[in-house]
Amino acid sequence: MDENTLSLFAGIGALLLLASLIGRLLKWRAGPTPHAVIDNLNARINAWWVMVLVIGIAFLFGKNGVIVLFYLVSFYALREFMTLTPTRRSDYPALAAAFYVALPLQYLLIAMDWYGLFSIFIPVYLFLLLPILATLGGDTTRFLERASKVQWGLMIAVYCLSAVPALMTLEIPGYQDRNLLLIAWLIIVVQLSDVLQYVCGKLFGKRKVAPSLSPSKTVEGLVGGIALAIAIGASLYWITPFTFWQAAAMALAVTSMGFFGGLVMSAIKRDRGVKDWGHMIEGHGGMLDRMDSVCFAAPIFFHFVRYWWA
Repeated sequence: MDENTLSLFAGIGALLLLASLIGRLLKWRAGPTPHAVIDNLNARINAWWVMVLVIGIAFLFGKNGVIVLFYLVSFYALREFMTLTPTRRSDYPALAAAFYVALPLQYLLIAMDWYGLFSIFIPVYLFLLLPILATLGGDTTRFLERASKVQWGLMIAVYCLSAVPALMTLEIPGYQDRNLLLIAWLIIVVQLSDVLQYVCGKLFGKRKVAPSLSPSKTVEGLVGGIALAIAIGASLYWITPFTFWQAAAMALAVTSMGFFGGLVMSAIKRDRGVKDWGHMIEGHGGMLDRMDSVCFAAPIFFHFVRYWWA
């Protein structure tokens, strides 16, 4: 990691330290009685410490470290998705292909910098292969729904998330060997947008955006969170190949996609009758609960950067 990357992580550490102190102060003022909002806030902060540490370790190993990290993220996200979407015995060949062929090969192709194949491997070849494998069992019961579930899980948990380490494959003039910062910028802006939408919603929220999908999301939280995230993204333009205003525009794009991604994933959870995708991360639910916004923002960000800067 270069000096800019280390400075960025030092700043994140200082911000988390301040958040931890505020969280402990709020808990001390609330007394020993459990307080849902404050306890949830402290759980989220503690989880963020762990996540930043894990990302930092991956960054120390460069491109390969980031690829391995997101391979594991995709694996657990795909497992959560498939756990909540019932399958039948005849789906097992398609599921095996998703976990043991599509998932490792997608990340291997990224490690090989083979853009021409990793960009179409899942949305074209696996899109056609998975339903073929599902037909081998001869089970036609709700076939279209079952095939769609496996394909959706693979697209969301593997293809979309793999766009994050794929940023390492881009050759951007004047930005050589700094692509880790591009990944850091994307994760910081998208995740802070989620946090700030939550905070603004708790402080000022009145009007619900989509009460049947996500009752906690409000218009005030959405506007305030995205506006603050755009300001942060623009102020961090110095770690990207963007100008100040380009960084602001990109922040608007990724935070908007992140918001809609959260709504889509919430709709799937409501359809399955659950609140969270899992319980892997304290205060955050499952892996997909933390990465839902990144799933929708990452591929858009990757292709914007590739077509306009690389």
